[in-house]
Amino acid sequence: MSRLIAVTGASAGIGKATAQRFAEHGDTVLLIARREKRLAEVVQEIESSVPGADVQPLALDMSDPGSADVLRDRVRATGRPVDAVLCCAGAVPPSGDTDGDGMESVLKEWQDAYTANVLTSVVAVESVTPLMADGGSIVLYSSVAAYRGSGGTGGYGAAKAALHSYVHLLATNLGPRDINANAIAPGYVAGTDLFGDGLSAARENKLVRQTALGRAGAPTDIAELGFYLCSPPGGYITSQILQVNGGMNHGV
Repeated sequence: MSRLIAVTGASAGIGKATAQRFAEHGDTVLLIARREKRLAEVVQEIESSVPGADVQPLALDMSDPGSADVLRDRVRATGRPVDAVLCCAGAVPPSGDTDGDGMESVLKEWQDAYTANVLTSVVAVESVTPLMADGGSIVLYSSVAAYRGSGGTGGYGAAKAALHSYVHLLATNLGPRDINANAIAPGYVAGTDLFGDGLSAARENKLVRQTALGRAGAPTDIAELGFYLCSPPGGYITSQILQVNGGMNHGV
């Protein structure tokens, strides 16, 4: 039976791969991202590779609280409850000034990190939770940086760690409705827009060397786990932070 799945950050990388994985299963997927043109391209790409796919674009900035009403209205218009929401939206903000004289840029890094990586999840989840089917699923996307720290002044890693507390709260509050809530914490995943214009070859090689498997992750690696957590076999998994990083956590 087709489910209604909401995926944020669906215009690229992990979000795009996640949307495609559910489309392949025959689910109706609501693709949410900021850039309308990119969303249209993703819809076309998924429809061309998955005949009969039901993927619906919705251009929204989920860090804007006003997006909650738009998302709720869109869900109500389907006449169906949301079966799962996967919050893949996130970004690494430009680094603040670490020399001690740039407090304004430091605060901006932290505020931008929190907005892009925490509020995007909170707004999406809180907007659709009342419209979710009992037995549904919530998946948030953290990072290995929540365990190892991050560059700049640390705002990105701290923001991702904040999602861990939030997912435990969601699991507790929504457990009586048989809704499971978990977070996935990837390591370095190639083929995403997370690092803006990309990494230098030296930086990428260093990240790969830190894994036990000796390779970067792929968006499909992460998408498959997200799909499993929203499936009946994954339904008893809740309040967990699952690391998918090829053994990168301890910097082998």
